[in-house]
Amino acid sequence: MAESKSNSYNVLLYVIIGALLITLGGMTYLWLNMRSDSYNEKIKNLKAQNQLKKENTQLKSELNGINEMFKGHMGGISTDLTSDLTKMLETYDQLIKMDASKSDSLNLQKNRINELLGRLKNLNKSDNFSAQELLKIKKENDALRNIMKGYVEQIDKLNTLNVKLTFERDSTQVVLNATSTERDSYKREAEEKSEQLMKGAKLQTYGIKTEALRMKLNNTTEPTEKSKNVYQIKSSFTLLGNQLASGGKKTLYMQVISPSGSILQNKGTNVFNNEFGEQPFSDKRDIDYNNQSIDVSIFFEPLANSMSKGNYKVRIFCDGVTVASDSFTLK
Repeated sequence: MAESKSNSYNVLLYVIIGALLITLGGMTYLWLNMRSDSYNEKIKNLKAQNQLKKENTQLKSELNGINEMFKGHMGGISTDLTSDLTKMLETYDQLIKMDASKSDSLNLQKNRINELLGRLKNLNKSDNFSAQELLKIKKENDALRNIMKGYVEQIDKLNTLNVKLTFERDSTQVVLNATSTERDSYKREAEEKSEQLMKGAKLQTYGIKTEALRMKLNNTTEPTEKSKNVYQIKSSFTLLGNQLASGGKKTLYMQVISPSGSILQNKGTNVFNNEFGEQPFSDKRDIDYNNQSIDVSIFFEPLANSMSKGNYKVRIFCDGVTVASDSFTLK
């Protein structure tokens, strides 16, 4: 019986050892598989890296080939870009002159253009020419050109509006000038009519006769030509009727002008205003004028022994203008 128990224990021990060996073998198999997968992954990654390096080397080779190819055309492309950028600078200068209010933003765009010109100049000098950099500059050049077109449209529209406003202002000025011309024409016509009216309203005389008179013993007068006998100077005339003239009280002034050219007076205070300015007068006569013809006589008594020999002139004034003139001679 004791031997039977011992055999049972041995069988159990073998079973346990067998189970452990199976477990250990399974774990060993799993570990080996995991190492194999990790190794394969590393090999795969290494191959991928090598492929990428190979493709990168190939791309660099192709890029160098492209750069070498572009080197032959670089002069023309660079010249075109330089010319285009320079013209844009000139356009911006013109836009600033047209609209100074946008000078800050326009100068900002000019700075960007000058920056591109600098990069292009450095690219031309560089031994390691880059077609990519040249294309980048060209792309930025196109963007700046589109921005410039926007400014051109804005300022052109503003200038068009200004031209329209200027045209409307000029048109208004033309109308105003026409109105002013028409007004001046009416004014001139009115002045001419007024002048004609004034001329038409001017009083006129007819049949003026001036003579020197001497006093007779019977206190009556008669004409004389002797200067030493002169007592009075008499001017008689007809003041013609005129419906255009103003009626009412009027003053007629007489000037007797001596051979020496002086105006004879018996009162030094006798002065009046006429078409020649303020002048002395010899004598005057007030009348009531009702626009009808009226006979008038004006008498002037010179100072004693003041009349000399020679030719005398006489002028009659009314409303400040000469209405009659005459002359007489004394011996």
